[in-house]
Amino acid sequence: EKEERKLKSLRNTRSVWSGLGLFGMVGWSVSIPTLIGAAVGIWLDKKNPQHFSWTLTGLTTGLIAGCIIAWNWVNKENKEIRKNTEDNDE
Repeated sequence: EKEERKLKSLRNTRSVWSGLGLFGMVGWSVSIPTLIGAAVGIWLDKKNPQHFSWTLTGLTTGLIAGCIIAWNWVNKENKEIRKNTEDNDE
């Protein structure tokens, strides 16, 4: 039983590259919606000028959406890691 747990642990070890991949995924999941929001805002500023800035509104909306996406992604990964840890403990 002890040997089986050790083997499971060795199979489930995460490398530095997987950590960097997760870090990059979180970065892209924030930056892409932010850039899309800014681009839509610039387009709206040209097509429908208002007394407020559509660019800042789109940028803020994209940033908030990106943070929510990143939070969901990290939360999902955290649940998976905890599940694997619990499976290894049994």
